Amino acid sequence: MKQKSDKVQYGVYALICVIFGIVLNISLSFVMHLFSLPMYFDTAGTIAVSCLAGVFPGIITALASNFLSFFFNEHSAYFSILNVLIAIITVRFFRKGRLKKAGGIALFILISALIGGGLGGIIQWALLGGPQFSSVAETTAAIVPPEKGAFFPVFLLVNIGLNIIDKCITAGSALVIIKAIPANAKKIIADSVWRQRPLSEEEIRELKYQRKKEANSLQTRMTVMLTIATVTLTLVMALISLRIYFDNVKEEYTDTAIKTAKFAADVIDPYKIDVFLREGEKAEGYRETEKMLENIRSSSPGVKYLYVIKIRREAGYFVFDLDTEDTPGYEPGERVEFEEAFKPYLPSLYKGEEIEPIISNDLFGWLLTAYYPVRNAAGETVCYAGADVSMDYLSGYAREYLLRTILIFSGVFILVLSYGLWVSRSYLVLPINSMAQAADRFTGDIDNQDKFDESVKRLRSLDIRTGDEVETLYRAICRMALNTSEQMRGVRYYAEANEKMQNGLIITMANMVENRDSDTGAHIQKTAAYVRIILHGLKAKGYYPEKLTEKYMSDVEMSAPLHDVGKIHIPDAVLNKPGKLTDEEYEIMKTHTTAGKNILENAIGSVHGESYLKEARNMAAYHHERWDGKGYPEGLHGEVIPLSARVMAIADVFDALASPRIYKPAFPFEKAVSIIEEGSGTQFDPKCVEVFIESLNEVKKVLKKYQE
Repeated sequence: MKQKSDKVQYGVYALICVIFGIVLNISLSFVMHLFSLPMYFDTAGTIAVSCLAGVFPGIITALASNFLSFFFNEHSAYFSILNVLIAIITVRFFRKGRLKKAGGIALFILISALIGGGLGGIIQWALLGGPQFSSVAETTAAIVPPEKGAFFPVFLLVNIGLNIIDKCITAGSALVIIKAIPANAKKIIADSVWRQRPLSEEEIRELKYQRKKEANSLQTRMTVMLTIATVTLTLVMALISLRIYFDNVKEEYTDTAIKTAKFAADVIDPYKIDVFLREGEKAEGYRETEKMLENIRSSSPGVKYLYVIKIRREAGYFVFDLDTEDTPGYEPGERVEFEEAFKPYLPSLYKGEEIEPIISNDLFGWLLTAYYPVRNAAGETVCYAGADVSMDYLSGYAREYLLRTILIFSGVFILVLSYGLWVSRSYLVLPINSMAQAADRFTGDIDNQDKFDESVKRLRSLDIRTGDEVETLYRAICRMALNTSEQMRGVRYYAEANEKMQNGLIITMANMVENRDSDTGAHIQKTAAYVRIILHGLKAKGYYPEKLTEKYMSDVEMSAPLHDVGKIHIPDAVLNKPGKLTDEEYEIMKTHTTAGKNILENAIGSVHGESYLKEARNMAAYHHERWDGKGYPEGLHGEVIPLSARVMAIADVFDALASPRIYKPAFPFEKAVSIIEEGSGTQFDPKCVEVFIESLNEVKKVLKKYQE
């Protein structure tokens, strides 16, 4: 229940933040509108919310502010895209820490002014045909006359200058508000967009680096998918609404054209048509009728041409044709040829029948024409009243509608896209990537229980709370990780116990051999210590890196005491002879290498899988091989000799030199070391000799320990 209440609380804080931003934007904008000042002051709340809660709440604040301001500023909704863009750049600047420096704030104000003044000015010009504020128009006109070509760019400069003042005040107000909010409240608002433990900047950078290594990340695919879907939906809705609007306007003006033609037909005296054709303006009642037609046209929006025409077989003859601003009308009785679009309707026109409105694009332009018959008392059609609506006029309305639609939908488009990206990022991308990264660490630390436990703790600390299948998966992974950790702890306990038992058996076997040799004197303990010193020396120097893994070094150290296990087959008379061995006795002594190899191979054969005894076998079999190939039992040379045996060779010979035997006293330490050095490159591996010599202090400690 606590987790749910926390989520609700976080949501309330974010909602309060957005509402505050909207109220601030609308209040300041209303004050500007009330006093007819040429500025908006409608972005302070947007900037504050974007800094506190992120891009999606900032965009909501921007759109809601502009749409609600529509109640006192009918054009505000069309400029919502400007507020949205400012929300986006605010987040970019804030996250990079640029709003904490004077230079960054100045650059932010300049970019915001270019958006509000530059792009906003272009929208004003396209939508309103000029500056929105009369004071801006007057200021621009004072600099350059409106008829000059430089009027528009000067207007943009004036508008940008005003927006610099606007953004200085609004951005400054927003930053003051942000600074006044307590740090813990800012953290709660910022954390409200997360659906897991908020990640640090370093953790986010690690996730971004991981995504860069992937050819097609989930976030990239989601971004592409959402962009395509949102753009497609926006275009379809815009085109459908435009089509519906155009059809409605066309239907409305078609109806206007028909009614205008009908009204015109009603004021025509059918019995004076022939007189009007012959005498024109001189005919009685002609000017009065023309005046009535002009009144009808002026009260009919969209009707460009209004005329009366008599249809004959050879052509049409104008009775009335009202002048327009750009062209004078035809004179009474003037002939006009039928246009191509009218030819299919001529049979009906000859008969004096009503026809449907005609769309043509010929001599007089793109027109929608409605004809209505002027009939006498006998019902005979003597002429037609015609009303033309310019389709260019309609298309101009449609273009303006499309522009308004695009301006409104652009902000909504970005809102939908940002919401989709926020949902995909908060509910999918970040939780999944965080789990994947934690799982990688989890599997990578499996060899170390402490690190393993820390990885499990880090995984559980993610606290993913999306409330859907992702959270279910996360909980399952956490349970699996915890159970695996406990199982590994048990496995390690039994492994350690098994290792201790193995070590005990090794020491027991080695002691059995040593107890038969009356002259070795803790030989197995000292050689094992020397082996450890040499191995760690090689590791520190970077020698044989592909070989010296932790497991390999552990196997060699653990099985080193078994290097002389083959002496169990050597007779006591030879093994403990106080004097020099004969050639025959020496050959018998040499067999302890092959005997040890056989003993350990038999032991290995009884164990399935990898076994530490493989290195014990190598040491038992080859610790008397020489670097120059003159050793026994197989005469191996160089790196063909197993590394463990090369290491043991130095440890075994040095201990034999530095320790007393029944057939000789112990050599002085310096002498024993000198003999080892002399054997470098002939008897011993030079690298092993090098690290042995560099570790003489540790060697002395081992020797001193067992001498005491």
